[in-house]
Amino acid sequence: LHLQQAIMQWEKLKPPEPDDPMCCCECDLYQLGCCCNCEDLDESFNRWLKDKPSTSGFQFPVFGAMVDNLEISMIPALLMLPLLLKVAALHCLLGMIVLTALPGLVLWYYYATHRKKRRTLFFLTLALYSLAYMYYLFITEILPRGDISQLQVCTVTAGMIFTIVSLIHTKRGPGFVSASLHEAHSHSQEAKKESTQVNNGSIQLGASPSGTPAALQTPKEALRAKWSRCPVCKIMRPPRAGHCRTCGSCVQRLDHHCIWINSCVGQANHRSFLLTLSVFVLTSLYGISLVLCSLCPRQYLMTALFYCPGVYSQSSTALCFTCAWYSSIVAGGLLYLLVAQVLNISFNVTEREAQLALRNKTGQSRLWGLVVDTGEYSRGFYQNWVEFLTMTDASASLRSSLTDLV
Repeated sequence: LHLQQAIMQWEKLKPPEPDDPMCCCECDLYQLGCCCNCEDLDESFNRWLKDKPSTSGFQFPVFGAMVDNLEISMIPALLMLPLLLKVAALHCLLGMIVLTALPGLVLWYYYATHRKKRRTLFFLTLALYSLAYMYYLFITEILPRGDISQLQVCTVTAGMIFTIVSLIHTKRGPGFVSASLHEAHSHSQEAKKESTQVNNGSIQLGASPSGTPAALQTPKEALRAKWSRCPVCKIMRPPRAGHCRTCGSCVQRLDHHCIWINSCVGQANHRSFLLTLSVFVLTSLYGISLVLCSLCPRQYLMTALFYCPGVYSQSSTALCFTCAWYSSIVAGGLLYLLVAQVLNISFNVTEREAQLALRNKTGQSRLWGLVVDTGEYSRGFYQNWVEFLTMTDASASLRSSLTDLV
């Protein structure tokens, strides 16, 4: 009895996972829980002080939910982006100032208007709007100059369409962990053990996630194969799964929560996320090269972005040149993310595992800090990529067919 009480007390006192910060209102031992920074508690407390109802003021909750999800504050940001780019096109010094300050302005506006929203379409809408605006300028300003062939236009258009299609496929879900997933896993493991008994049942070769027989597993592999209970969801989750505080659910093989797609990147959509990144970066670099070749035909492609005489003589060419710089900054950031993803896959480590390894000082930084090698799941370059390209969503047969496209 005393042991059971000690275990229950430890379950309450033990800290959550490093990537799962627990709000003080979730812990019944914290005496000042009413002073926490929980958004839901603050909102409820403010409604109670002002004697306001909890609904959005509509008779039907459906309309209230629609109004809550409409991010009207994004409209000024979408209107300001073309205006800032036109201001930057007035002079090269203005272009340097505006393009340098633009990331800071975007982050400042985001924190000022969307900071309290866990899930937001701000970055996804801004990215899609920027993509559409760059394509619009390419068709209306660069194509009439006569330097672009129909094949090149079709290539850029196909790349943009392929990017959007791949993004939609990525948005179908990262592979959330459900309560029934552990039950299905237990039944399948029992069936495998019963079907692989040898030597009159004295040795059982139960299949493990690594493909190693249970009797031949090392203690380290056996520990990795164990399921754990999420301290927030209170459900059993498979190895390498993690809880996303933004989505409020556990995700299989959680890599990270990407604010640009407003979704987690996990076991079910990691490949399509990598494909989206690759296609977008290649299409952007190809489109930038076409624009620079059209605006600066006498300059080398590698130097045209830094020196292009006469480009500011006309407002249209200056705007296209400024947008080429803007696209180069975005493509450079996504190229860095793409390289980091490829290196993580090559070492068979997720971004979440890399952060936990750095925090716990159990990993080693390699390749000038671009990747963290934990040495826990890596089986070599070739096997790591085979595992990544062949992994499937374990809950595909259990979840519904509903798709979250926003």
